[in-house]
Amino acid sequence: MHKPRNIARLAANDRTYAGSVQVPVPIRRQGYRIAHRLLRSWWFIARPHVQGVKCALTDGDRVLLVRHTYGHPEWDLPGGGIRRGEEPVAAAQREMEEELGVRIDDLRPLGAISVRPYQAHDRIHCFHAELGAPELTIDHGELAEARWFPRAEMPAKLSRYVRRILARVQPR
Repeated sequence: MHKPRNIARLAANDRTYAGSVQVPVPIRRQGYRIAHRLLRSWWFIARPHVQGVKCALTDGDRVLLVRHTYGHPEWDLPGGGIRRGEEPVAAAQREMEEELGVRIDDLRPLGAISVRPYQAHDRIHCFHAELGAPELTIDHGELAEARWFPRAEMPAKLSRYVRRILARVQPR
């Protein structure tokens, strides 16, 4: 079976803060945890409208799932927030580069879902890409683990949106 070539691997040394200073992983993990707690509090009080992205990355029958170093410990699809003025597809590409060390040029939109985590009004733009099992360079500050799972053998502890998003992925 021919594997698509729609990704480019990023070098591990491309992960620097402000372009020059490498922040140690334990400090970055603590920073993510603190930022997440502060955001959760803000979302609960202000109930803002926010936007994010999730990417269903597949290799045939397998799906890439991640566990973050902050928030809930369930397995989830990789993704993140959309910056002000950023298009959803650009945010998805940026997040995949930051979290997994892969550049994905061929993201297929799956639509958006509306959710209410921590009382925020969150619109999650969903995307799909068939990767062909690239070598990943995960950001250990943000991700505790990234692993490929056969769709028929998904872990028991999944984020509540994973199955809803994967239902939109059509086999090619």
